[in-house]
Amino acid sequence: MSERSADPSVETRTRHDQHGLWPIAETVEDFRRNLATVNARIEAACAQAGRDKNSVRLLPVSKTVDEARIRLAHEAGCLMLGENKVQEASRKWQAMNDLQALRWSVIGHLQTNKAKVVAQFASEFQALDSLRLARALDRHLQDAGRSLDVFVQVNTSGEDSKYGLRPEEVAALLRELPAFSSLRVRGLMTLAVLSAEPERVRSCFRLLRNLRDQLRQDRPDGIEIDELSMGMSGDYEIAIEEGATVVRVGQAIFGARSTPDAFYWPGASDTH
Repeated sequence: MSERSADPSVETRTRHDQHGLWPIAETVEDFRRNLATVNARIEAACAQAGRDKNSVRLLPVSKTVDEARIRLAHEAGCLMLGENKVQEASRKWQAMNDLQALRWSVIGHLQTNKAKVVAQFASEFQALDSLRLARALDRHLQDAGRSLDVFVQVNTSGEDSKYGLRPEEVAALLRELPAFSSLRVRGLMTLAVLSAEPERVRSCFRLLRNLRDQLRQDRPDGIEIDELSMGMSGDYEIAIEEGATVVRVGQAIFGARSTPDAFYWPGASDTH
C-alpha cells in the first residue's frame, strides 16, 4: 500500500514561506500550544496517508535556543532534543544535566575529531556518513561503556551543499557496520531540497523511502534500517506522506531563528 495520500488531487504544500515568521515561544503554555499544533498536523498527515499516528516520532530541534527556553520546552513535554553542532549540544547537556529525563540527538555533520564528544552524552546520532566516523564513534563509545542509536545520512537532493552519502554508496557502508557493536543502526536520514515546489521536496523523501525498502531486502545481520528521519518545519507533512518515522521540527515549536540556515547547513539558502 502506498504511504502517500489516496487522493492524488490533494497536493500538500510546503511551509517554507513561513521561515522567519514563526512566533517565538516564551512560556510553557506557548510551547504546549505549539507542540499540540505540530502533533495535530502530524496526526492529520498520517490520516491522509493511511498511517498510524504512533508510527511517527517528533524530534524537537533546539539549535540556537538558550537554556532558559529549553527548560520551558522540557517542562512542556520535550524529552529529547535535536542539535546540529556538537559543541553547542555538549554545552547544553552539561548546563542541564539536572534534567535527568532529557536526552540529546546530534543531527548535524560531525568531524571525526569530535566523535569523542558525541560518545560522552548523545543518545542518538543522525548524520553517520563514513566508515572512518563509524570507527571513531565505536572506539570512543567502547571506552565510555556506552552505545548509540545511529542513522546513516543520505544526500537525496544531489546538492553539493548537502552532507551525506550518495544513495549508491549506502549499501557498502551498511555492510561494514556490524563490526561496530556499540552502534545501533536504526535507519536513514536526509535533508530535502529547500524548495517551495512540493514535488521537488517529495522526490527526495520518496528516494530515501525506496532506498530503505531496497536495502532491507539484503541487509546485514544485526542491522535495522526501518526508520526514516526526514522532514522539518517547512515540509514534515510531505515527509510523513512519503513514510517518515522521525520528523525534525525546530521553528514550528521554538519560533523563528535569527541565525540563517547557512550557519548550520553550509551553502543552504535561508528558507529552512
